[in-house]
Amino acid sequence: MTWLIAVLVVSVVVSVMRGGKLSNLPDIYARAWPLLFIGFGMQIVANFVDDSRLVVALFLVSYVVLLITVWLNRSEPGMWIAGIGLLMNFTVISLNNGMPVLEESIRLAGGGSDIVFGAKHVVLDESSRLAFLADVIPLPGSVISLGDVFLAVGLGVFIEDQLKQPLRLFRHRVPGIPGSAADR
Repeated sequence: MTWLIAVLVVSVVVSVMRGGKLSNLPDIYARAWPLLFIGFGMQIVANFVDDSRLVVALFLVSYVVLLITVWLNRSEPGMWIAGIGLLMNFTVISLNNGMPVLEESIRLAGGGSDIVFGAKHVVLDESSRLAFLADVIPLPGSVISLGDVFLAVGLGVFIEDQLKQPLRLFRHRVPGIPGSAADR
């Protein structure tokens, strides 16, 4: 989850370097955004549950909630890319009763990874389905999947688009034309 925070911070920095405005941060708009807190909250709760079937169920339901949010915002730039990433993760977790993780990637990530094998993560072996979608990409302190990469790119595109929006006259995307009230 720390990689996701890093993606958001890097996206904001890159966007500002490319002409985006930090003043647009409070105006970032997404339909049904409270669903994001529900989806990610379910994933956080899953970290404290001992029953492996319940953990997998919480993760799968959280991905459904996140996919619904993406679907409701599909017209926003980057959302379809984020949706593909979420769908990749959902698929591999559902087929393997957990996210398969390549043990060698954990060692390459520094060994001190936050990966704990159990209900959420399972060892990637020859019986794993869709192994190319598993957590196999080592990062310092973490291992991510191809779905995570798509999710990161999609969120980055979305944030950059939001921060590069022109100055809004009204909040909540109500369109307005400067001087339009004087024309009447």
